Amino acid sequence: MNDWILSLAGTEAGHRAALGLALAAAVLHALFGALQKGRHDPWLSRAAIDICYGAIALPFALFVVPWPEPHMWPIFAGAFVIHAAYKWLQAMTFSRGAYTVVYPVVRGTGPLFTVLGAGFLFGERYTPGQWGGLAVLLAGIFGLALYNARYLREARETLASALFFAVLTGMFVALYTTYDAYGIRATANPFTFLAWFFVMDAISMPVMMAGRLRTVPRRELGPLFRRGLAGAIVAFLSFGSILMATRLDKVGQAAVLRETSTVFAALIGWLVLGEKVGPARVALMGLIAAGAVIVEFAR
Repeated sequence: MNDWILSLAGTEAGHRAALGLALAAAVLHALFGALQKGRHDPWLSRAAIDICYGAIALPFALFVVPWPEPHMWPIFAGAFVIHAAYKWLQAMTFSRGAYTVVYPVVRGTGPLFTVLGAGFLFGERYTPGQWGGLAVLLAGIFGLALYNARYLREARETLASALFFAVLTGMFVALYTTYDAYGIRATANPFTFLAWFFVMDAISMPVMMAGRLRTVPRRELGPLFRRGLAGAIVAFLSFGSILMATRLDKVGQAAVLRETSTVFAALIGWLVLGEKVGPARVALMGLIAAGAVIVEFAR
């Protein structure tokens, strides 16, 4: 399978596969976010997810995939630091601002910086039409944030600091997207990078949440880790999909398509969680979707 995947890179078939993987990652990323909402604290849910996917990935890393080349260990160390910082910044963001306001800012700044970073690191170039599509997508995402902020009733006193951390978090989304794309291209077998990434990424959040995990009542541990197991499976599929997309085709384009997760998150909120959407949000989500379509077809 590894040889077949590598043979698709840079081909039209690889582009189509990357498109499907990026859109799948968008749907799965929205589902991943929804799994962190509910009866449990979202950061305890994330710690449980990380514990589960680390435990699942470890035997694959040790016994199934080829052992990483020596030059990969510093790359894994860099990925660990970047993702740990991203999770801390995300926690700072969500603890200060309303989710519906700061989440679009995080996801909107991410693809912009990723496209710029991929141009610098991988030499990727985009047509004027694709830049226009990116502008349309970002207008929809940031418009969604502004619309939600207009009707914000709580946490207004911390909104400025929340937006500051949201932009920083978006920068780290771009940083880890670009860096991880570099990492998965640096090894002969992309599954080696995926397995060892999940093992190492599983460390930081459980360590940060260790004190709070010890306070969880025993009767809640079962439901918490069942949610964690479901989230781990979604994380494997979501993150694996976007990394494979960046391995097969342009990093920036995959990052832009992934941010249609904002649309899927709203649909999940409406259809599953019973949240109100309204015509203005529908129009803004239409802009996001239109921008993604333009980026795809204006190449």
